[in-house]
Amino acid sequence: MAVFEDGKDEGALRTIGEVAKATGIKPHVLRYWEQQFPMLKPLTRSGGRRYYRTEDVALIETIDRLVNREGYTLKGAKAALKGGAGEASSPPSAAPLAASPDAQPAGDDILARLKAIRDELKRALAA
Repeated sequence: MAVFEDGKDEGALRTIGEVAKATGIKPHVLRYWEQQFPMLKPLTRSGGRRYYRTEDVALIETIDRLVNREGYTLKGAKAALKGGAGEASSPPSAAPLAASPDAQPAGDDILARLKAIRDELKRALAA
């Protein structure tokens, strides 16, 4: 769960900036995910200002885990969340990547190659 160091109660509403800071996910990504995941619906007040509930933050963390750590596509993550016993805020319990035809594993060999490319780019930029 995201760690909020803002002095608010644990169940307090959070702004997009507070959620972004606590989760490490940029605000534009959070707004995009709202479009892609219909179950992610923070409260909106006058002027369109977003306020995230505890369950919204939990869903964001689940989406982040599926997409950025387990290698799901957005479509695959959406399918996994819909299939998760109807509760969007709870992660699918150890759902294998093959559970969705749209899920794509980020294999160890791919990750190693990407890290090598990243290191090579860093060296090139430093030169």
